[in-house]
Amino acid sequence: MSLDPSRDYPLGTRRPDLVRTPGGIPLDSLELHGERIAAAELRATPETLRLQAEIARNAGRAQLADNLLRAAELAPLADETILAIYTALRPRRSTAAELEAWATELEARDAPAGAAFVRDATRVYAERGLLAG
Repeated sequence: MSLDPSRDYPLGTRRPDLVRTPGGIPLDSLELHGERIAAAELRATPETLRLQAEIARNAGRAQLADNLLRAAELAPLADETILAIYTALRPRRSTAAELEAWATELEARDAPAGAAFVRDATRVYAERGLLAG
């Protein structure tokens, strides 16, 4: 399937048939004022993020597409893990070895683009003196 930015964006409005909650509820069936739903059902799924990335790429927005693909990899991770990675990536918070451990962990969790991002950040931090002592 090839998504057309001018026809299919935003997905939630123009292609709700393609959007589901993490529990599999179709967007068209989701009622916010009716039956109570768990907050976790309101998260973006990896599939939706990949579709959004395709739209971004087809619109010529490669950097946004890459960011959305990394987000798709991270979406299944626990909030605590995401926060720990975010904290580790703050300047002078982590050593190169600590960041490499996160990159290895991301690879093990099938997040190679996220792992590459952490490794790129480690290289830049090393060049700029931003790693922890």
